Amino acid sequence: MTNPFDDESGQFLVLVNDEGQYSLWPAHVDRPDGWRADGPEGSRQECLDAIEKAWLDMRPASLVRAMEADAG
Repeated sequence: MTNPFDDESGQFLVLVNDEGQYSLWPAHVDRPDGWRADGPEGSRQECLDAIEKAWLDMRPASLVRAMEADAG
């Protein structure tokens, strides 16, 4: 059986969680709790491109807030 995350011919979603972290997800697989679709459904590469464009800061949102509170 092929890993659905590696299927170059599959359809994928861009998911994001409350921490602002992104994930590539096979469209036919149930989304995990705490993640929502945010972006295109398309080829693996289209979704990876969308993630690369959107996810500019890899820090979790809670860390960003904590660092800003410490600085301010």
